[in-house]
Parts: sequence; C-alpha cells; structure tokens
Amino acid sequence: MATKLKDPGVGYKSNKGAQRMIVNGESNVKHINKPKSLDDLYTYLIGVSWWLFLLYVLVGYLLINILFAAVYMTIGVQDFMSSTGNLWEDFSYLFFFSAQTITTVGYGAIAPNGIWAGYVSSLEALVGLMSFSFITGLLYGRFSKPKAKIRFSKHLVVRDFEESRALMFRVMNKRTNLMIEPELNAVITITEKESEGQFTRQFYDLQLQRNKVMYLPTMWTLVHKFDDKSPLKKYTNQELKNLEVEIYLLFKYHEQAFNQQLYQLHSYDFSQLKINYKFGESYRFDDDGFTIVNHHALNQIEKM
Repeated sequence: MATKLKDPGVGYKSNKGAQRMIVNGESNVKHINKPKSLDDLYTYLIGVSWWLFLLYVLVGYLLINILFAAVYMTIGVQDFMSSTGNLWEDFSYLFFFSAQTITTVGYGAIAPNGIWAGYVSSLEALVGLMSFSFITGLLYGRFSKPKAKIRFSKHLVVRDFEESRALMFRVMNKRTNLMIEPELNAVITITEKESEGQFTRQFYDLQLQRNKVMYLPTMWTLVHKFDDKSPLKKYTNQELKNLEVEIYLLFKYHEQAFNQQLYQLHSYDFSQLKINYKFGESYRFDDDGFTIVNHHALNQIEKM
C-alpha cells in the first residue's frame, strides 16, 4: 500500500484546474504584499535571461544620459558650448557630452564652463563610476554562477513492464561532460475530490527503481513500477488520463567544471502523459565503436 506523506510545503488545499506550482524548473507561485528591498533587485538581475538583462542595461544607459542632457539644457547650452540655434542639435550634443562624462571617456570637444555645469557633470561622473561598478558585479555574478543544464523529456509514458505497468521519463545532460553521482528524488501529488465537494492534495513518495547512479554519460530513463507501494496502481489507464497529478522532481549531481553540487527542479503533470508508448533508442555505436548520443532522441516515443 502506498504511504502518504506529510505536506512537503505546498499545502493540502487545492482546486479544480489549479495551476502547477513549478514550471520549467521555476516557481509558478504569485506573491502579494511582499516587502521589497535592494537585494531583490540584485537577485532579479542575476536570474533574468541575458537578452532581458542587456535590454535593461541599454535602457538604463539611455535614460540616465537623457536625464542629464535635460539638466544641462536647463542650466544653459552656453555653459558647455556655443548654441547651434537648433534645439534638437543642442540636446544631441549635450546627450553625447553626458555619455562621454558618465563613461569617463572625455573627448574634450565639449567642457563645462559654469559652476553649476561643473557640479552636475562631477555628480554624473560619480553616478557613472557607481553604475558601471554595479553592472560589472552583475556580469561577474552571471558568468560565475553555476547552473545545472539538465534536460527532461517532454512526456511521461505509461507502458506494460515486467508483468505490470510502469511510469517512465528521461533525463540527460545538455553539456558533454560527465555528471558525477547524479541523483533524482520525486514526490507525486494527486488532487482528489472529497465528499463535501472540496479538492485536496495527497502526497506520496514516488519510488523509482533506481534513483542514483555513479555517473551519467548518456541518457537516463527513470522507472516507477506500479507495484503494491505505488499510489498509481489502483487507477486504470483511462483513469490516469483524467487524473489531476503533479510530480515534483529534484535532480542533483556533482559538476566537474564548478567542482560543486548542482541542483535543478522540474515538474510534470498528466497532460504530458502518453499511455502505451515507449521511448526510442537513446544511443547507438558508430563504425569505430564510439557511443553516439543523439540529443533529439530524448523526446522520441513510439507506439507499442
């Protein structure tokens, strides 16, 4: 008989059609009334995608220079250079002066002459030093931050297996180096409707035939057999299709490049379930005897 687990931190309460809590390894939980701090900004900028990070840097750079160019225009163009008589050209020249000041390039074509122009340009130089130091720290943090590169198969499959049935999925490394002592732990939550009409979650430890290996050079197919300890054994294949299930996965391994333990979260629900399918061949050998791993084969399934 399957052993129920105590709440692992997501709560027993549920709802029909409740959204998944983990999607693509990231939290899918909305937070409200959360106090904010400067630490949150650093954490956010470390974690966002590269294109969004670079977009923030570009937009911030443009806005700061536009702001200081507007201040210089307020002080007066004559405190920096002779006016061209065209507002847009004057603003453009002051924008370029701002960019040269904030980056400490200082070509010398334009220089502040008045006392207030000197004060503001000195302040901008300080802002430039601090902002570029902050960006440099973020760049270092982003490059030095170790990150697991694990791919999980798109689908779960349920198929006949050893005089019973089994649930299977695959994992592999996006990189070419070996994963040392990879280990995967899984918890399954099944949403069930009670007699009062409310929906509650029941948690079970999803026992795998083998959840740890010494190293992983190719793909790894994880197998959960529908034995007497399985919480899924009592359901028919048709019932499995309609079952509201989420499987939480924690994958960890020792990464040689960073010389430390890395972790990656993932989750499945039964909308990704394929019944009476099997995974295709995960690797083959070439004419010289080398093992060939095709990354496209991770998601290949075949009808049984």
